[in-house]
Amino acid sequence: MEKADSSRRASKNQPNPLPVLAILAKDVGELAVKEKQMFSPILKRWHPFAAGVAVATLHVCYGNEIKQFISGITELTPDAVQVLRAADKLEKDLVQIAVEDSVDSDDGGKAIIREMPPFEAEAAIANLVKMWIKTRVDRLKEWVDRNMQQEVWSPIDNEGYAPSAVEVLRIFDETLEAYFQLPILMHPALLPDLIAGIDRCLQYYVAKAKSGCGSRGTFIPTLPSLTRCAIGSKFQGFGKKKEKSPTPPKRNSQVGTVNGDNSFGVQQHCVRINTLQRIRSELEVLEKRIVTHLRNSESAHVEDFSNGLEKKFELSPPACVEGIQQLCEAVSYKIIFHDLSNVLWDGLYVGELSSSRIDPFIEELERNLLIISNTVHERVRTRIITDIMRASFDGFLLVLLAGGPSRAFSRQDSQIIEDDFKALKDLFWANGDGLPSELIDKFSTTVRAVLPLFRTDTESLIERYRRVTLETYGGSTRSKLPLPPTSGQWSPTDPNTLLRVLCSRNDEAASKFLKKTYNLPKKL
Repeated sequence: MEKADSSRRASKNQPNPLPVLAILAKDVGELAVKEKQMFSPILKRWHPFAAGVAVATLHVCYGNEIKQFISGITELTPDAVQVLRAADKLEKDLVQIAVEDSVDSDDGGKAIIREMPPFEAEAAIANLVKMWIKTRVDRLKEWVDRNMQQEVWSPIDNEGYAPSAVEVLRIFDETLEAYFQLPILMHPALLPDLIAGIDRCLQYYVAKAKSGCGSRGTFIPTLPSLTRCAIGSKFQGFGKKKEKSPTPPKRNSQVGTVNGDNSFGVQQHCVRINTLQRIRSELEVLEKRIVTHLRNSESAHVEDFSNGLEKKFELSPPACVEGIQQLCEAVSYKIIFHDLSNVLWDGLYVGELSSSRIDPFIEELERNLLIISNTVHERVRTRIITDIMRASFDGFLLVLLAGGPSRAFSRQDSQIIEDDFKALKDLFWANGDGLPSELIDKFSTTVRAVLPLFRTDTESLIERYRRVTLETYGGSTRSKLPLPPTSGQWSPTDPNTLLRVLCSRNDEAASKFLKKTYNLPKKL
């Protein structure tokens, strides 16, 4: 101890003076080697395991000092790591001497080793590194919280993604850099802890980025109760209703307030989507960088990066995929059912069909598609435009099947409806520059299956409705037909779909059937 103290005083003015216990470890190691070479061969005459006894004694002496030191460390400093690494090396050297010396003993040196309670220097380093990781991860989470509160999701900054994402990725990178600069020999062993911590922080960022944006269900309006058509002069009857119409305001209030906040514009949604896409692609870069760090790490072995499993982020990539999916769907249904509700839900086919066709809706929709194409990342563009197409087809069907008493269709109107739907599909096809025709066909299957019902004559519709309802819900032709519930799975074989076509059928036979069978009212 005295020798180590004087060595430390002598090295005080040097750039990186060694801590006293590191000097002591080195000196004890040298003393043990000297003991083994010079004294033990002579002392063996009196004791069969002289070297073993000597190193066990030295081990206990140093052990008293190091245990006291370990109990007082609270953070990972270069000095602490230096001492612990020196202690670990000393212990391995002492144990090696004891084992070699006892090789001829009955128990292979076990008795001597029992006299050497481990320093647990490696465990102390591991605990300090875990504390370092926890502190860094906690700080990262606080940072995410603070910055997400200030994020405005403006499309003008940063090539269409959020500045907070750039910053959070930079901090993660710096954290990894700092980790691999720690003067330890266990980078591979504790790396999974750090990656799991960063992974949780990123997952938290993704959750914050999509929170409050709603989902598909947030924006779909509540369907009005079933009514039957009021027969007579369509233009006058529905014209009058439209003027005093108590329903549109009510519907408007039902549509899409997201947690009481409607401030998220289409572009802000697009920035959120771009941000998650950016994080998703950067994660792959980050994973490659981790492997490079490992290769350069003095403590890495081939198996540490050959399997590569623990170097991967597990939570955040699927969270990004799911977040992008949810945001694309939310913005699509928001555009169709909230932003354009005046031209779709409150305008399309209200009153006289010839004067309330789909053109205003298509114009507004095209304007939104242009904004999205210019804002959203190209790798997500097809996905979001496909979702908007799906939402617009859903909206079109809802108008036809659940549009309430302000809408009525005769068989002759079916041509107008089909032409309008073709115009809507053409918007997404864009003369071959838009979505592929197979994709449009796939998502328009339901509408194409339901549209022929609008040109089917009323008697055939009633007959088909009776048959399908009895097949589905049982009962006999004499008893009263059950009222089929709304499944939302529109199809020509779904009783509720057939019933809704009859409800909006503008003719005497349909109206009489609905009054007699279910006593449906003419207005809400």
